[in-house]
Amino acid sequence: MPQSRNDHNSEGGSTRDFIREQINKDLASGSATKIVTRFPPEPNGFLHLGHAKSICLNFTIAAEYGGQCNLRFDDTNPVKEDQLFINAIQEDVEWLGFAWSGEPRYASDNFELLYEWACHLIRTDKAYVDDLTADEIRDYRGTLTVPGTESPYRNRSAEENLELFNQMRDGHYENGSKVLRAKIDMASGNINLRDPVIYRILHSSHPRTGDKWCIYPTYDFAHGQTDSIEFISHSLCTLEFSDHRPLYDWFIENLPVPSTPHQYEFSKLNISHTVLSKRRLTQLVTEGFVAGWDDPRMPTIAGLRRRGVPSDAIRSFINELSISKSEGIVEQAMLDSAIRENLNETSLRKMGVLKPLKIIIENYPENHLEKMEVPNHPGKPQFGSRQVLFGRELWIEQDDFMEDPPRKFFRLGPGREVRLRCAYFITCEEVIKNSSGDIVELRCTYDPDTRGGNAPDGRKVRGTIHWVSVDAAVDAEVRLYSHLFNSEAPGQEGNYLEDINKSSMEILKDCKIEKSITDLKPGSPAVQLERLGYFCADICSKENNLVLNRTISLRDSWAKINQ
Repeated sequence: MPQSRNDHNSEGGSTRDFIREQINKDLASGSATKIVTRFPPEPNGFLHLGHAKSICLNFTIAAEYGGQCNLRFDDTNPVKEDQLFINAIQEDVEWLGFAWSGEPRYASDNFELLYEWACHLIRTDKAYVDDLTADEIRDYRGTLTVPGTESPYRNRSAEENLELFNQMRDGHYENGSKVLRAKIDMASGNINLRDPVIYRILHSSHPRTGDKWCIYPTYDFAHGQTDSIEFISHSLCTLEFSDHRPLYDWFIENLPVPSTPHQYEFSKLNISHTVLSKRRLTQLVTEGFVAGWDDPRMPTIAGLRRRGVPSDAIRSFINELSISKSEGIVEQAMLDSAIRENLNETSLRKMGVLKPLKIIIENYPENHLEKMEVPNHPGKPQFGSRQVLFGRELWIEQDDFMEDPPRKFFRLGPGREVRLRCAYFITCEEVIKNSSGDIVELRCTYDPDTRGGNAPDGRKVRGTIHWVSVDAAVDAEVRLYSHLFNSEAPGQEGNYLEDINKSSMEILKDCKIEKSITDLKPGSPAVQLERLGYFCADICSKENNLVLNRTISLRDSWAKINQ
């Protein structure tokens, strides 16, 4: 079910979605005086489009209500975290156009205080050290229909628990040999309240604290308390955390925290023909199904940026989504439409030939080149124009010629006349083939009276094709991307890896692009190659080795292919 637009008033919040309704009520009642939100990623991977929805929501709401939004890293698992991910996350948030309040914050900044609060729970008989293994804890926890069983270590004294917990901190025990658990209710209908683990032993160096700690708080224990430390007024997260909210509240109620934040859940983003699971994206990277987190086929912010997708297009796409508690799948076409709409307005036009076929204009003077004035954007004269060299030998697309064309093929064929974009009318006179019967060259003639693309006698041609002069062409490698997965819901009927589209990237060598394309550098805005799509320079592109990524085609061909 497609998700609908979220209308809101940027001058004071809206009553059109439940989060803003709640904020308006809290401000009116005085239970909140300043709106403080946060974006709290775990630095164990790159951000993806699902994170973009959370980023836009948290930062936009803070701005709408004159509050602040923190960037906080919930860095509680050193086994999976890395400074690489921390740096990438900051770059992605900034690239999307948002600025966090102050310096980035880290859960690890509060490790000492979190440890003291864990000791507080032990002293008040609300936490204990458990010697059960991970498998045993899982078995003792019970099921949705069967209550859990209390650990035999649950009733240790506070003094013994404090001593064991201190020994855990001092490194006396191996990984997995002991954990600290909250003492809540093993018969609770919410499994998250059945004595959850709040500290575990991990002899692993932390990206920020090094080897200072060998015990680390769990995400559930650190998250809400860090919200409290930062005086977060509205803790916004996705629906899978709704069952964790009672635990979030239990910690807030049973610890001497400085503030009492509240958690609100909204539906996460699901997009067709892709996966937005960090676990699955990590598997795609680590097992070599893609070339890295920034592979242009990946739904990561870094991958989209490398593919040339503008940050404005992503924000426009996110702004069209509803903020609700209803799960649904957004069609990939909705994202593609936002990208095309943005690029159509902003991209300069160029000419390039991806699958070149040479033509020789036999009645054009040899060794002569002339400059053709070509608009940089046909709908925006303020973008100006450029001069493109025209000569006797040109490159055109192989697909723009057919030796035996059908009736509705309006491009070039034997004896047919077409218009060369912003140049002349040409007619194909002869087809040259190699010994294998492949077409390698066309011999044509041109009408010198049609310069600029119009005939003085008023005759019309049905087809206009693009071209590049042989004498003024730049060689390029072009990479064409399509959906990484064939099915709308990868993995719905089996292993999601079996749904991978093995044709998701096509590499074209020896493409011919007009020389002005050399101004295109990695990170520059994408340009439109007329009739072909939008393209950007890849990060591996060099001065003498141009590599272009197709950001998106001019129209949605996927639906036609899969009808």
